[in-house]
Amino acid sequence: MFEHGFFGNVLSKYYESDSVINSSSSALSTIKPGEFFLCVGAALVIGFLISLIYIVTHRKEGYSQSYVLTMIMLPTIVSLILLLINTTAGALSLAGAFTLVRFRSVAGDPKDIAYIFFAMAAGVACGIGYLGFAIVFFIILGAVMFVLSETDFGGCKKRHMTLKIAIPENLDYQGVFEPVLSRYTTFHKLRRVKTTNFGTLFELIYSVDVLENVDQKKFVDELRALNGNMTINLVFFKYDDKIYEN
Repeated sequence: MFEHGFFGNVLSKYYESDSVINSSSSALSTIKPGEFFLCVGAALVIGFLISLIYIVTHRKEGYSQSYVLTMIMLPTIVSLILLLINTTAGALSLAGAFTLVRFRSVAGDPKDIAYIFFAMAAGVACGIGYLGFAIVFFIILGAVMFVLSETDFGGCKKRHMTLKIAIPENLDYQGVFEPVLSRYTTFHKLRRVKTTNFGTLFELIYSVDVLENVDQKKFVDELRALNGNMTINLVFFKYDDKIYEN
């Protein structure tokens, strides 16, 4: 009478949940302690080595200690989660879900984001049992990152700088700074114009290559005479916010 009624649905849901618990318990029972410690331990060691590579490649420009500790923790956490899933298909599905995670503290350098994926990839490889691939992957990518850092591959020239000039809103900036820029730079290009201070000021952002042994104070003083002695920033391009062009 109640076979297809309310109690039937309750019993079917009970048996389904009980089967899920039993299947989870059987999956956990297949994980041997030796496999657990080997996978998690390998992920921990690789995470520590990745953090060392990060420290070495960032020793000149500085780094955050919390970010270094994250490099150690992340592979271990990922490997444990994937080890508990205990299936390659499920592990790869969860690895894809990790790409949707948004961090509250956004990494300021794209290379830092790449290190996050470096650590996660190593953790995924350890979690699904491919320890050999994880070790070879770390050795290859770690060596490449070290060599690229030591050779300063892709680094911009030291004379390549970003110039930011603040001007009042009533100043027609077309051609005003060109004579000074032509005398002190080998190349200059206006990259962006934006308003600041609730629209009362404009900010001109130039990409410039300054001349060798140029007197930067004299350069800035001549620009200040043209913009009404307002704010001027002259910084190395690699330390400033990058402006990507389409």
